[in-house]
Amino acid sequence: MKMTTIARVARALGAGACLSMASQAQAANWLMLQGTEPAGSSQRVDIWGFVQAKWEKDYSDPYVNGAGQELYIPPKLLGPDLDSQEGFQVNRARLGARGTGFPLDDKVNYFLLAEFGNNGITYADGGSGRLTDASITLNYIPHARIRVGLFKYPGAEEGLQAIHVFDYINFTEVTNQLMLERFPNQHYTANANPVTLPVDDSNGGLNQFDDPVGAFRDVGVQVFDAFRTGRWEHSYAAMIGNGNGLNYSNSDDEYDTYLYWSSELVFGGQGPRREGLKLFVWNQDGKRLLDQTDDGTWNPKKYDRERRGLGAKYLRNGLRLAGEYMQGKGMIFVGPDKPTFDQNGYSAADPEAANGADGEAYGYYLDAGWRIPSSKWDVDLRYDEYHRLSDDPGPATGANAGRSFESVWKTWTLGVQYHFNLKTRATLNYAIRDVRSPDWESSSLAGNPDEQMKGIGNRLGVQLTHIF
Repeated sequence: MKMTTIARVARALGAGACLSMASQAQAANWLMLQGTEPAGSSQRVDIWGFVQAKWEKDYSDPYVNGAGQELYIPPKLLGPDLDSQEGFQVNRARLGARGTGFPLDDKVNYFLLAEFGNNGITYADGGSGRLTDASITLNYIPHARIRVGLFKYPGAEEGLQAIHVFDYINFTEVTNQLMLERFPNQHYTANANPVTLPVDDSNGGLNQFDDPVGAFRDVGVQVFDAFRTGRWEHSYAAMIGNGNGLNYSNSDDEYDTYLYWSSELVFGGQGPRREGLKLFVWNQDGKRLLDQTDDGTWNPKKYDRERRGLGAKYLRNGLRLAGEYMQGKGMIFVGPDKPTFDQNGYSAADPEAANGADGEAYGYYLDAGWRIPSSKWDVDLRYDEYHRLSDDPGPATGANAGRSFESVWKTWTLGVQYHFNLKTRATLNYAIRDVRSPDWESSSLAGNPDEQMKGIGNRLGVQLTHIF
């Protein structure tokens, strides 16, 4: 009985049911804990899930145009609705099931998860529920587990880890804009203009993308495993997928490839409570279809989408230190109001200027956290910086010739977490945001993007998380 209880606790930890403490969650090997059950320990059906509810306030100032209108762009409003600067939200409500055929066969695992909250996953479907995970894992081949279906692809740490144990309310800007993918609409959709409050949603509002965000997931097949050599644990993953996120189709007849490697010097502990120094690197390559021409016909072009990164994470005695660098080329997201993937709308006469479809970007974050000894409190500090359209040459001709549309996003996030128990915690975040378009800061020329960027202000948020 005792061994069965221990095994079930280990399985529950893998499911995330008890992963609410930041000092515990950060040491987890997410490649192995999500969708892989310990042999001989799983039930046939294990129901689990979590709810996150939050309140946020955005302190951004509007841009006042010559007519006296107070105009807002998406970073100054709260997503996914983008129609207010303050409010309550059930941002995540997920229900899942996982397990094996044990005692029939404990080498076959399954993992199901659905989202019912209001976020980028469900917004495109009018707030209805959406399946985010549906995978089967085969554990027959030594050191080569095989997972098929819809699941998290191996990649950036913020995306790979379970969101209900994430130490902050919001992702870093580099993860949100570079890695949390938005997919091109099936037909050309013009960029939306800044809005006044209250927002008139009769034209679709500011969020102009038809499909849900990728949610760091894809439909495909993955070979992966982890193995120990002395005090080191090494993990690898190689995956091929449709490259279409939560959408099941493969509309461009191309495939994305994903590669991942991590090596962790293990100090002690097990599973989510393990302490260690983890080093990791990853790479993604694929193609996307995008119609940038407003000519009334469906004439898309294929664009490369490349993402890669490397990072490190340290956890010991309640101290957490982490950092990651990421870069990308192609399909650079420039806002939910810009489904053309272009800062000012695509121009065939000047195709390179502010063109995210062919553009580049890079960024990084540095994170530190500390569990205050003999208490239920964590304190967190994070800095992230993102350079969007970093290779942009600017317009080729005219008064603005040579002025790059690169924007630089710098954010300090101060955080506090209070753990009521192993499954319930409150998170308070204050984000200090500074966004600029460096080549335009001293300019008063027409089309100056920095006029809108300057008003982007700080954000305050409180979130309650409960895991069941």
